[in-house]
Amino acid sequence: MALTLAEAAKLSNDMLMQGVVETIVKDSPVLQRLPFIEIVGNGLTYNQENTLPDIDFYDVGDTWAESTPTFTQLTANLKIMGGDADVDNFLKSTRSNVQDLEASIIEMKAKALRNKFEEIFIYGNAAANAKQFDGLKKLIDTGTAGSQVISMGGTGATLTLSKMDELIDAIKGGKPDLLLMSRRTRRKINALVRAAGGMTETERDAFGNFIQLWDSVPIGVNDWILDTHVLTGGVETAITGGESSTIYAVQLGEGALCGLTSPGHLQVEPVGPLETKDASRTRVKWYVSLALFSSIKAAALIGVQD
Repeated sequence: MALTLAEAAKLSNDMLMQGVVETIVKDSPVLQRLPFIEIVGNGLTYNQENTLPDIDFYDVGDTWAESTPTFTQLTANLKIMGGDADVDNFLKSTRSNVQDLEASIIEMKAKALRNKFEEIFIYGNAAANAKQFDGLKKLIDTGTAGSQVISMGGTGATLTLSKMDELIDAIKGGKPDLLLMSRRTRRKINALVRAAGGMTETERDAFGNFIQLWDSVPIGVNDWILDTHVLTGGVETAITGGESSTIYAVQLGEGALCGLTSPGHLQVEPVGPLETKDASRTRVKWYVSLALFSSIKAAALIGVQD
């Protein structure tokens, strides 16, 4: 069964770990919703669904035609991400009456881990850096024309609401669970909606934050999505040097876009006193990856300009 990071943390009695998870998830639209499958081993080989088999009508005595679905076999390997947080014992002893220094430093380490995950969630490329997992840009392959890559034009163009509808319709088997975009793109959507005499819908997330909706789909802002992509011939050729951005639409869950993790999910590990300095260390680590089980559960609108 796939669980979100927040739900998995509820099953732990470790209060420190629960606090770290809440810090990570609170301001992350991805980690609030993305479910994770626990896998045994260091990776998962899976078949990505491409096309369904054919169905036809037959008369009595007809010869039936065989048809099978097509798949692409992929492997997602768990990657190690994390970092150490050292707290000086003298500062801890002399300043904890004002502020819990250790908790503050671990909280900042947790926020840094969240930021790194959100960056790699978009731009991760195991071919360029074997320590990373493949992110959305690589899984959808925005550098190649296809049914799940919708372009604003050969070199990009100003966003239109009809293209937003086209992006929604690119997800088959139900609507997307999340739209991910940059802050500039969200401002553009708001401007287009106001110009049309309307307002975007809003709702509250699990932490009470207001989030906007487009066609009943939550809009998530990812600060790592760049507004400098380059388009050539209707496909992305670089992520810097241009003035375009990308909107991602994803359906989340088993059979769609899902996170992979080791049993136990995120781990907060007290390493203890250090030999070479008067400090104690806490390690925040996560064995994690990403898998897209069906290619029609994720799509990208590329070439979005202001």
